[in-house]
Amino acid sequence: MPLSDATRAKLRKVSTATVATCLFKRGLRGQMIQGALPLHAVTDSMVGEATTVRYIPAREDLNTLDVFRSPEHPQRRAVENAEAGKVLVFDSRKDARAASAGAILVGRLKARGVAGVVTDGGFRDSAEIAALGIPAYHTRPAAPTNLTLNQAVDIDVPIACGDAPVFPGDVMLGDADGVIVIPAHLAEEIAREATEMTAYEDFAAEKVAEGRSLVGLYPATHAASLEEFAAWRTARGR
Repeated sequence: MPLSDATRAKLRKVSTATVATCLFKRGLRGQMIQGALPLHAVTDSMVGEATTVRYIPAREDLNTLDVFRSPEHPQRRAVENAEAGKVLVFDSRKDARAASAGAILVGRLKARGVAGVVTDGGFRDSAEIAALGIPAYHTRPAAPTNLTLNQAVDIDVPIACGDAPVFPGDVMLGDADGVIVIPAHLAEEIAREATEMTAYEDFAAEKVAEGRSLVGLYPATHAASLEEFAAWRTARGR
């Protein structure tokens, strides 16, 4: 089922940290993409369903510059067919010695209305990509073309990205801390629960700033904390 506008809007207002806790409660501990950080300051969270590209180690006789001449090259096909609102995710084998993509390809993704791009490798032209404004996450800049190291072989298949499993259609949430993968069938449920958790976390943070002890407040082990939260929530329309 496609990600609803309501669920997308809820996820934009919660953090990867809160979602990680929601997933942990369900026994899912490895959904955070390790090492992938934003290229520029994050003001709005990235939310979208995953479309994937899988790289394997390059075989030199098959991975020459000429492969880019074909519109059927997996990397180029993934970029050219990427749908608006989706997030393109590269499995670059956690190796940033060569780029997963560069500014021209990411510019094409922006023009197509893609919600973001993520790799567990690196991007070349990283300053140019940052200036594009599209949410982009990588481990570090990488100037060499991916052809020197990686060979694109599949699109829209299950992949590993930064040790996290990513299935096509899974929901990618990115903020200043990084990117987390929400299994597609849990997206609405997680969005609802994370929204509730965020409201309480905002309340607790406000009380801590006022000098309140954590005891009984965070976590909410005292009934009085929950009663005060209910009043706080009503007053703020939360």
